[in-house]
Amino acid sequence: MLMLKNLKQLIFSVEMKKKKGERNNNSILLQASYELFIGLNVILWRKRHRLFSLISAVSGCLLLLLFAFSVFTPPPTATEHFLSHHLSAVKKTEVVESNFDMVFQVPASGGTLGRDLWSSSQSKFYYGCSNASKSFQSADMKTHPNRYLMIATSGGLNQQRTGIIDAVVVAYILNATLVIPKLDQHSYWKDTSGFAEIFNVDWFISSLSRDVEIIKELPRNEGKAWIPRSMRVPRKCNSKCYQIRVLPVLNKKHAVELTKFDYRLSNRLETDLQKLRCRVNYQALRFTDSILELGKILVERMRMKAKQFIALHLRFEPDMLAFSGCYYGGGEKERGELGALRKRWKTLHVSNPEKVRRHGRCPLTPEEVGLMLRALGFGSDVHIYVASGEVYRGEETLAPLKALFPNFHSKETIATKEELAPFSSFSGRMAALDYIVCDESDVFVANNNGNMARILAGRRRYFGHKPTIRPNAKKLYKLFLDRNNMTWDEFASKVRTYQIGFMGEPKEVKPGKGEFHENPDSCICQANGLKTPQEDDESSKERKEGAEVSDEQQQQQQQPLEEDPDWTDIFYLDKELPDVITKQEHPEVEGFFSD
Repeated sequence: MLMLKNLKQLIFSVEMKKKKGERNNNSILLQASYELFIGLNVILWRKRHRLFSLISAVSGCLLLLLFAFSVFTPPPTATEHFLSHHLSAVKKTEVVESNFDMVFQVPASGGTLGRDLWSSSQSKFYYGCSNASKSFQSADMKTHPNRYLMIATSGGLNQQRTGIIDAVVVAYILNATLVIPKLDQHSYWKDTSGFAEIFNVDWFISSLSRDVEIIKELPRNEGKAWIPRSMRVPRKCNSKCYQIRVLPVLNKKHAVELTKFDYRLSNRLETDLQKLRCRVNYQALRFTDSILELGKILVERMRMKAKQFIALHLRFEPDMLAFSGCYYGGGEKERGELGALRKRWKTLHVSNPEKVRRHGRCPLTPEEVGLMLRALGFGSDVHIYVASGEVYRGEETLAPLKALFPNFHSKETIATKEELAPFSSFSGRMAALDYIVCDESDVFVANNNGNMARILAGRRRYFGHKPTIRPNAKKLYKLFLDRNNMTWDEFASKVRTYQIGFMGEPKEVKPGKGEFHENPDSCICQANGLKTPQEDDESSKERKEGAEVSDEQQQQQQQPLEEDPDWTDIFYLDKELPDVITKQEHPEVEGFFSD
């Protein structure tokens, strides 16, 4: 209205000027037209200015409203269900949920991959071989009188097992008689079992009689008890190390007890000593008849449920997660719970969860294990035996894995309480039952790189290279984080590629690399006159990819720790553990992470 009023005033002004001067009509008309043009422009400019001001005001209001919304609206909380945090986050946003439903759909079937999931394609070309050479001296020729070696093992069942194996070799190096080792009864597990309550003592002594003299207890010295000299050797001590550090004391005191004896012997020894290790591990160390009998029953019951089954060693205890410094998306609740437990180790650095996981030092969650297995080709109809301790948040944590593999079993579900009663109060004996089932399984899987996973990996290599799946955590971690941005087929293809070199096939790890109990290369021989797949040109590309991944695996095993000790590698360090691990207030800590 204001614009129309101004326009009328301009036209009226022009008409008046025309009437006043007829002589200068043209010039007046021209001047009036010019004034009209200028007036119109002014009016239009004012209009645009007011419009721009209006738009600016509205935009400012919208920006202020958006800022206020972002400030006063609480941020989206991390999902409480940390194991399925990707799925939970998806449920919070319809757009993302729709994308997940269309893109990342996990099939019930593992698909047809053109290969046998239940056996190693190259196992027929290799076999275990641990007989001594002709130059290997027998016990009756080399054992010195009045030279007795005692061993005090450390940790849980499988860490103790490595100590027992190495104790026999050390006794041979020192030409000493070995007294049956003492088992750690003060670790986290607080198991009071002695050697004879887990292992068959008589079989152990007789099967090694040609190699080392072994007795059940220290004899008396002229009617008096020997007083052994207690000492500790560095980790990874080799033959020369023992001869320099221990032998002089042994000659003087005649009886020496080596304490905290775990991983105190080098991985690199001469071949005959390595083969002796294998004879102890794979032949002499046999569980007691009662453990073997129930273990056999558990395996038979699994076979009744399915012709073939997977055994999963699942390490996901609250203490272990806290010590590892890993984070699984459980928000402030998880940080608070695990942070409180982590305070038990006062000398641990402040953890960097992202860095720890990026370096492949975090165990896979149950859900991630399930996705890995499905991607490798195992369908929902597969039966899984799960060997585990207390799982963080229990059934909530296990739910995603059970959804993927509903045929879910454990010793508690396939054995009666009465059958387990003689073992249930002793963690070492319960662990021995799991050990038997995992060893006899068609496929063994671990979500971690701990002691049981390593020692079973070596045993399964020795006895026919039965499939043993160890997660390539360093590669898989990125894939799990990004899985909602790809199709299932893309995800599965990448999983299969990353797992080349981590499936228990022969020659995955170069000879001499890694921990010997995991890779007993000196005790594995190749059949003569057979052409192996390594010599087949058609598989050269896959071999190359596998070799590259295997090299990365070896680098991970030998990579120095940059911050907190890695829970999977803490017992493979060449130097002593941090003081906090051996403090009296937490004497059980070291043993907790041993299995």
